[in-house]
Amino acid sequence: MTSPPAYRPRFPDDVPHLTDGVVTLRAHRTGDVDEVLEQCVDPVSQQWTTVPIPYRREDALGFVTERVPAAWAEGHWVFAVEALDDDGRARFCGTVELREQGEGRAEIAYGAHPWARGRGIMTRALELLLCWGFDDQGLRSVIWWANRGNWASRRTAWKLGFTCDGTVRGWLQHREELLDAWVGVLHADDERTPRNTWLEVPRIIGERVTLRPFRPDDAPRVVEACRDERTAWWLGNMPSPYTLDDAHAYLLNRGEAAATGTAVNWAVADQETDEVLGSIALFDLKAGREGEIGYWTHPGARGRGVMTEACGLVVRHGFIPGDDGGLGLRRILVYAAEANAASRRVIESNGFTQFGLERHGTELRDGSLVDTACYDLLVEEYAGTASAR
Repeated sequence: MTSPPAYRPRFPDDVPHLTDGVVTLRAHRTGDVDEVLEQCVDPVSQQWTTVPIPYRREDALGFVTERVPAAWAEGHWVFAVEALDDDGRARFCGTVELREQGEGRAEIAYGAHPWARGRGIMTRALELLLCWGFDDQGLRSVIWWANRGNWASRRTAWKLGFTCDGTVRGWLQHREELLDAWVGVLHADDERTPRNTWLEVPRIIGERVTLRPFRPDDAPRVVEACRDERTAWWLGNMPSPYTLDDAHAYLLNRGEAAATGTAVNWAVADQETDEVLGSIALFDLKAGREGEIGYWTHPGARGRGVMTEACGLVVRHGFIPGDDGGLGLRRILVYAAEANAASRRVIESNGFTQFGLERHGTELRDGSLVDTACYDLLVEEYAGTASAR
């Protein structure tokens, strides 16, 4: 089966005009130049795209008047995105593109003006683009690429129904480097809805600590905690020596767990300074049934009740029904090496009951295996004691 020839209109006269009544895809025009410039000097755009640095007005003018028409001539379908602002005025919101690759295949690409981010505009624009590509141009599959760590791009692709089929090492060219890339595909007969749950990491405020999502700038504190002799002793499988690269990989994996619906990870932060005091997670989640808590504490925060409070906040979030913003679990488990008295105090202070001992269940830093104390807490037990806490 061969695909029809690429659609190559005369630019801009017969570039399709697509709209859903809220968002419009249209040809680029010279009136977009200033907004293109604003988009391309934005730090987020420069971080994740290959726009020239420095980016000047002549670059924006060349993009609109030369590069876009040339792309259409080559069979790449490039649209400006337009939507109404709060005053009812049409404004430029970014660029979306399908790069035709033959045999019914295309690559999708997109970039948003800072004003348009967080408004759902690009998702609507890409829905229009995909409908046009699949229904009108006979595309059979569309591929999506993004630099690993570009969560905004991945979340948009997820909303549209794209898979995320893994990481391709050293694949996408980014200025002078080849970066690791995420890749996914959407087929013409796929549902254009998310394929899995993407778990939110809510900000939870306690009396002394706040649970919040991790950020890239938390990495140095993660290194400090994971280089600590006591932390390393009980978490024997951590890399040693623990490097900044290990910390960045750890933080990236926290995002991966949320994106795949397997875990929610929080930084335990000081309420006054926002400094990381520890890490806590609900992982191995079985929706509506159970999950497991795991944690570590920065050495500078020990002995202050930080993790005991954080654990209580996580337990509450785990048991709160989903309709009320929680996870709606029925049972939460937690494990600690039998000899790890500090960790067991956190667990027992939050009402967990020991139900067994797993022999040789924990590997220590020296490679030895020690017994693990196994605890759980049922939602019925929590509901009966929560008012007393």
